[in-house]
Amino acid sequence: MAFAATGSVATDKAVRYLKALCNHFSHKVPAAYDDNHGTVQFGFGTCEMFADDTSLTFHIDAETEENLARVQHVVADHVERFTGADALKVAWAVQS
Repeated sequence: MAFAATGSVATDKAVRYLKALCNHFSHKVPAAYDDNHGTVQFGFGTCEMFADDTSLTFHIDAETEENLARVQHVVADHVERFTGADALKVAWAVQS
């Protein structure tokens, strides 16, 4: 894929959020996860998630800049909604 970005949120609930996000996405698009890794195949890009004791990290790939931005928006929006009172926001870094 031509465009990529990484993002992360600092949290001690990374595994919980990874499972909740992947389970939610699996109702509409292909998604799989285990205890520390998840993959979501959106029709317009892919998101890999990695959970550890202190953070949840995202690596996204897309064919176009527009689709990259779309994946970022979808992931960030769901992270904000799923983290509730923690109100976590993804800090993104676009890769060249």
